Amino acid sequence: MADQTEIVIHPVSPKGGRKVTVHALGVDADLGRAFSPGDVSEFLRRAGLEDVKLSEDGPIRWEGGGPDVWTGDI
Repeated sequence: MADQTEIVIHPVSPKGGRKVTVHALGVDADLGRAFSPGDVSEFLRRAGLEDVKLSEDGPIRWEGGGPDVWTGDI
């Protein structure tokens, strides 16, 4: 069975920003803390995943709000 890439944007942290993680080829990686969709795009580009759609209907699992949520007051 082939391993699928899973990208997760975690809920907003009390410290600000959203943790971005990826699971691919059996490896989990923390890509960093994003403060905007542009940060997410840059992290994914650096990980070789530059063609990923950031929308809620794309391959990313958005936890604690979609791509428009970047503060703790949702």
